[in-house]
Amino acid sequence: MHSSTPSEALSRSRNLALPSATRWTSGTAIVLYVALVRIVLYAIAGPNYGYFRDELYYLACGEHPAWGYVDQPPLIAWVAWLLQHTIGTSLYALRLLPALAHAASIVLAGLLARELGGRRWAMFLAAVATLFCPVGLAFGHLFTMNAFDPLLWTAIAYLVVRIANTGNQRLWLGIGALVGITLLNKYGIAFWIIGLIAGIVLTPLRDSLRQRWFWLACALATVLALPNFLWQRNHHFPFLELMHNIRENGRDIVLAPPAFLKAQAEMIGYATGILVIAALVFFFTRPGRKFRALGWAYLLFVAIMMALHGKMYYLAPVYPMMFASGAVGIDLATQRRAWVCTKPVLALVIAAISGIYAPLILPILPVDTFLAYEHKMGIQQQKFEHNTEGKLPQIYADMFGWEQIAQTVGAFYKTLSPEDQKKTAIIGDNYGDSSAIDFFGPKYGLPKSIGIHQSYWLWGPRGYTGENLIVLGEGDEDRMRELCYSYSVIGHTDYPLSRPDEWNPIYYCHLKPNLQELWPNIKHWD
Repeated sequence: MHSSTPSEALSRSRNLALPSATRWTSGTAIVLYVALVRIVLYAIAGPNYGYFRDELYYLACGEHPAWGYVDQPPLIAWVAWLLQHTIGTSLYALRLLPALAHAASIVLAGLLARELGGRRWAMFLAAVATLFCPVGLAFGHLFTMNAFDPLLWTAIAYLVVRIANTGNQRLWLGIGALVGITLLNKYGIAFWIIGLIAGIVLTPLRDSLRQRWFWLACALATVLALPNFLWQRNHHFPFLELMHNIRENGRDIVLAPPAFLKAQAEMIGYATGILVIAALVFFFTRPGRKFRALGWAYLLFVAIMMALHGKMYYLAPVYPMMFASGAVGIDLATQRRAWVCTKPVLALVIAAISGIYAPLILPILPVDTFLAYEHKMGIQQQKFEHNTEGKLPQIYADMFGWEQIAQTVGAFYKTLSPEDQKKTAIIGDNYGDSSAIDFFGPKYGLPKSIGIHQSYWLWGPRGYTGENLIVLGEGDEDRMRELCYSYSVIGHTDYPLSRPDEWNPIYYCHLKPNLQELWPNIKHWD
């Protein structure tokens, strides 16, 4: 039995008797304070403006639990189902989990900095950068898949660093489980994992390839992701068809490599970009050698995304780990007394720049005040799709007009006789219109919608023969004349603050063909 020396015993006794001031000012405590700021921002901004288009869609997916959907893996729909059956789907309830996920990623970034060898200031810098990174704030506000990826990816990076530090190969099982869960959230991690595996091969972590734990982790990730793969296969890989259609119709903005890198700097805030550069210096110099796999993973992931013309925000989940690494690199490079002011100044610059950007990514200002602020500052939200913008940028415009659509349809629906109501289906050309009817419709006496867009088409016409249709989002009178014996315009979706490219007439159509027969030919995946 090992007996401790007097010095070890004294050290333990001091640790047990840490004064309160030390506990309250430790690196972990400071990181928790930064995370608490994120919860305060949630309390301020959580219920503002309205439901985002994708939030309504994921709630609709939650009413159809499955192992997959046309445009995403199943995890977000499962979480939506859980909310519907527990705390509810108010804006506060819906946006609680994204805010908590962002707060947790802030804490984990700080802990990762410590694991990489950073001291209290490194932990603080990592946490502040993760909090104030513009794209992180935006993702942490909305109930989407993007809200959970940064936390999951950072947790994987943390375990990779733990393996590098401790040699504990069993931690690969935790990585395998996290990779499998993350693949059920969003497919993008597959490209980062390619980079990570390449980094493992190129660094001392390659020793893990000789251990069974690494391969058991690969098997575990595969088992967890397999049901979704089988669902995609059984439905003829609709996600790949969707991606092909998006490429063909040119919906997404494609950036050349220099513009893509510039967009990254804008997306994370230019000041936090300093930490990314510092992270690469750290990884590819002696102090970060044993963690270099993460550096290779980042560089290869960026290269893959540029080659595939991925959207700029696809890289967002990788930045908390880069901030942590960069903070450690700066911490190590500025240990001399002459550099003591560098880290607090950098933290203040990050907070100041992000404070300027905050109203552009969090709805913390009334709309009129936001419009005045945007005009005065001359700063606009980044665009990643080709569309016509109105008064508000896309991310805000997509929070307006949905209940008004249900209200307009409900007013007309009430004028129909009970017999006609039974024969009338409400159909949306895009999932925003359909899910707006599903969510707000009960308030206005409406039945569930059907739709031809994304997963709505898979759910079918829900038993309707469709003698009569209320048609949302079509906007094409030639199409109406082709499909309808007769039709009339019963309203419009042109709510002033919503997206102008979504302003269309609402039609009431007496359908020519049987809806069940028509369904296989009206799929709309883009």
